Amino acid sequence: MYQAEEFTLLPCPECNKYQVKIKETPQFLHIGNIIDGVDMRAEVGVLTRNILIKGETEDACYTGRECKFFSYDTFGGHVKIVKNFTSVHLSYVEFKQMGQQLLGAYPVHFHRCGDVDEKGGYSYKTYVEGLSIHHCFSRCVTIHATNGLLVKDTIGYDTLGHCFFLEDGIEQRNTLFHNLGLVTKPGTLLPTDRNITVCPVMRDRVFGNYVPVPATDCMAVSTFWIAHPNNHLINNVAAGSQDAGIWYVFHKVSTGESYGLFSETKAELSPLGIFYNNKVHSNFKAGLFIDKGVKTTNASSEDPREYLCLDNSPRFRPHQDADPEKPRVAALIDRLIAYKNNDHGAWIRGGDIIIQNSGFADNGIGLTFASDGSFPSDEGSSQKVSESLFVGESKNYGFAGGQNKYWGIGGAYSKSRTLPRNRTFPIRGFQIYDGPIHLSKCTFNNFVPTPDRFTSAIGFLLKNTWQVAPKNNISLVKFGENVSLKVFFGKPGLGPWFEECDLDGDKNSIFHDVDGSVTEYKDTYVGRMDNYLIRHPDCINITRWNGVVCSGTYAQVYIQAWNPQNLNITMVRDEYPSQPMILRGINQRAAFQQYQPVVMLGKGYTIHWNGQAPQTTYLYLINFNKNDWIQVGLCYPPDTSFQVTFDVFQRQASAYTSVEDYVSVSSLAELQKRQTERMFYFDDSTGLLFLFLQAKYHRDGHSYCSSQGCERIKIQANFKTKPISNCLKKAYPKYSQKPTVVMRMPTKNKGFCKECGATKMPFTSDPHKTYFLVQIHSPSTEELLRNEEASIVVNGIKFPFRGVGVLTVVIDACYYSASRETKAKEKFFPEVNIKQLEEYVRTVIPQRSIVILSSRGNIKNLNISQALMTLGAAKPASLQKMGSTSFLGFKGNFKPSWIKLFTSPAGQGLGQIEKYIPLQQEEYGCTGVNSIQRKDLELLKKAIKSNRNYGAYEH
Repeated sequence: MYQAEEFTLLPCPECNKYQVKIKETPQFLHIGNIIDGVDMRAEVGVLTRNILIKGETEDACYTGRECKFFSYDTFGGHVKIVKNFTSVHLSYVEFKQMGQQLLGAYPVHFHRCGDVDEKGGYSYKTYVEGLSIHHCFSRCVTIHATNGLLVKDTIGYDTLGHCFFLEDGIEQRNTLFHNLGLVTKPGTLLPTDRNITVCPVMRDRVFGNYVPVPATDCMAVSTFWIAHPNNHLINNVAAGSQDAGIWYVFHKVSTGESYGLFSETKAELSPLGIFYNNKVHSNFKAGLFIDKGVKTTNASSEDPREYLCLDNSPRFRPHQDADPEKPRVAALIDRLIAYKNNDHGAWIRGGDIIIQNSGFADNGIGLTFASDGSFPSDEGSSQKVSESLFVGESKNYGFAGGQNKYWGIGGAYSKSRTLPRNRTFPIRGFQIYDGPIHLSKCTFNNFVPTPDRFTSAIGFLLKNTWQVAPKNNISLVKFGENVSLKVFFGKPGLGPWFEECDLDGDKNSIFHDVDGSVTEYKDTYVGRMDNYLIRHPDCINITRWNGVVCSGTYAQVYIQAWNPQNLNITMVRDEYPSQPMILRGINQRAAFQQYQPVVMLGKGYTIHWNGQAPQTTYLYLINFNKNDWIQVGLCYPPDTSFQVTFDVFQRQASAYTSVEDYVSVSSLAELQKRQTERMFYFDDSTGLLFLFLQAKYHRDGHSYCSSQGCERIKIQANFKTKPISNCLKKAYPKYSQKPTVVMRMPTKNKGFCKECGATKMPFTSDPHKTYFLVQIHSPSTEELLRNEEASIVVNGIKFPFRGVGVLTVVIDACYYSASRETKAKEKFFPEVNIKQLEEYVRTVIPQRSIVILSSRGNIKNLNISQALMTLGAAKPASLQKMGSTSFLGFKGNFKPSWIKLFTSPAGQGLGQIEKYIPLQQEEYGCTGVNSIQRKDLELLKKAIKSNRNYGAYEH
């Protein structure tokens, strides 16, 4: 983020309309390419306008509180718009040194204006357009209790606190269209604005002696702070914030000056507005963050934290009309580009949420989905990502300096590069937390571990205390050749990131490989190698992953233990008594303890305690389909008596129905014969209470529980003695079973999956352009001696050549077809006929053609300068010497910016060259091309909901 640079434009009569001339020398590298399929071209914004509104400031800070944190004067001007105005339209105005570290004083502030669109009676919609807000002291554009505002083509640069800021959690129907925010730095106004230094110092609004905790109370400053999901974000870029690029936060009630005006905002229940084609990069915490809320009560002895600090409680779960009784409405995130974010490209909690057509590259973790809550309060939902690209380490190696303090050797290309977090942080493309998640038609490239760092395409949340759903599924995924670790489950002792890998979620990590595109075994489940609750004799270990691949069907048991509530449990599969799983549970300070192991269905298990057995235990059936079952034995003292009941728990009403009592039988054999009936057997010789967990009702979709509610068994135990209830030594070998296979392992997949992977690459900020990928391989002398071929590859179609000479591939820049015959025309010029190349270029190749040229071998007298100049090259240096040459050129009355000449000394070769080249551009002279981005305009029309006013924005 701190590699953003300011330049002064100079007069340049010699420049064409795609060029500018600048005064200063750049200090940092600024990428201008689409790299590895992800658009990493640096944004360029003009800061000056012909109307300037500038705050008057002193040379140094002179006030009290602010001078503890800032060495400069932060008392600038501000513009406030209040309700009942006739019209407000701000266009192409520059704001500098505006805003104050005081509430209510911002560069541009719409203050409690209500509805400012047609709903508010404004026939000409209120908007701000083309503003430049830079070097300001408090936010950029504040939208406070204002609905229906359009903010378009606006730059927010080098500012303090949340930049584009929705304030009270009630702001809706606002449209943020094609804005650029960058260098968003921490401020002081709200806890969420503050950084690790300011947060614990500002204590005037906490209760008593409470010291704010930066990681949980503060550290959330964001370029786009969206306090209600019913707003529209289209074509925006968040290019560098101390914490997050775009943060969706959820207010349970209206806050600030709107407090009490609305009993509840229903923000977490409201459907998401339009989210299309937004880019987030160079942010320190996350590119996109959808999670958490703010504290909506004042500090007190019960909760000493400050009002409006971060809070964990709200979870995004959109429903029709924001009504939890009505159907869920999936939130659609279409075309998110996230790269070079230090921690997460995107962290997204909630359900149901869909991400599609998105690209992630060079992030610590590309994407993490988290479910919208913890069972049993979470009713079950899903998140899905499809048609997306994940790149571990791209060829954009970064540049030392600024905030890039982590620098080391990468795994994918063995080059020095910027690294996320630090040298040892385990990079993951897609991270599974709990689920259920659905990953389909995605591509993974460049995930290569190093001796210092585990880098995997798919991984799991580290040090996870909670559930991992067996309904997580992956299908139709593609792994590039440069992916040497597809999946990694972690291992004990691998530094601070993994520690002992001994928490409940770590042990129960699992996903379903639907079609075998991950493991090559269709309809199998992938879990941790030491998890014997899910294994059978035919499972296949993949040691490199610390994983195991098994066939079978799986579900979960949610175990709730009351009095005592601080127990560990030991769970054993009857077939593997020497391989128990110890579960610690979570919520150690709660009134009950809870555990959630994954189990293979149709098997028997026993549960043992490391202390007195709980007096009350609930067993919930999670992800059980109708008639699915397991047998469970729970350990109790021999003198225990039981009351066992079945019921169906209704979450919304917090009530239970269908209550049935269990009756005792005299043997395990009798219980097994009558497993569908409500019966239990207590073997007082071993201390095991046996019963069957069998689903009675059908389960719909992604719900954890049945369509009738959550089926559960309550065990009330009464005992006189209170010994440690661990029955392992008595239970086995008495109840040991020979390991058997319920579902046979499939045969290994054969052949290449043509339908796997994302199909719409590259992922760019101009999605309406058509690109094709050119890859040129130019071998060195050593490689040539091994008879390695040179080649030009166009969108996966290879044009190889082994002879000494020059290969040309010609593509019609205005026409693109899927067939090789019409897509590209190749012609090879051997060394003896090299002089014919110039005439071929000049007379045969038609206008409006893209020409790719590459040489092979040490060609003497390679005089092709005129041919290159005809294709747009500047006067090249002498090419008479032996060496390698490759060229991307265009024949026509236009010189595209992508034209490039590559040369190397004799014998070295050029290695692998990759370039995405746009097609069907008006500048090429193509006819019938509408340069207006139709989908963007339609989305904007939909967002502002007013066709008659649309002409004002069409330009």
